Amino acid sequence: MIRRQLLAASRMLLILTVILGLLYPLAVTGVAQVAMSGRANGSLVVADGSVVGSELLGQTFEGDRWFQPRPGSYDATASGPSNLGPTNADLIDMVTQAIASVRRGDGVDPRTPIPADAVMTSGSNLDPDISPAYARLQASRVAAARGLPVQDVLTS
Repeated sequence: MIRRQLLAASRMLLILTVILGLLYPLAVTGVAQVAMSGRANGSLVVADGSVVGSELLGQTFEGDRWFQPRPGSYDATASGPSNLGPTNADLIDMVTQAIASVRRGDGVDPRTPIPADAVMTSGSNLDPDISPAYARLQASRVAAARGLPVQDVLTS
């Protein structure tokens, strides 16, 4: 009796492993490749035939010609937030330094509030998006570096 039950359970385990562990993932992958291959493969950005990044992951760009992202390491192999709480001295120092850096780098008046995304990492530490407020703070610097009117940078 027990032997028969073990045999039936083993067969079910094998069948479900093949269906749910092999066939289903292959079917989902195949549908994704046909229906939306760019998104299924990570929304990769290609320049001159080489992959240079992903639309989904932030990157740091050097120089005044570029809008700067949120602070962070942008290491896709080590994503995750910090565990520093709002009263942690290390976090306070990091944010204070980031505020000073944004004010210095973008020529922001000391009375102008700095958007949170300019000085705080995202939850994953990989978020590529910045707020419109942070983009507006950087617009003058980017416009000057590119030799463009600020209004052109703000509207594009």
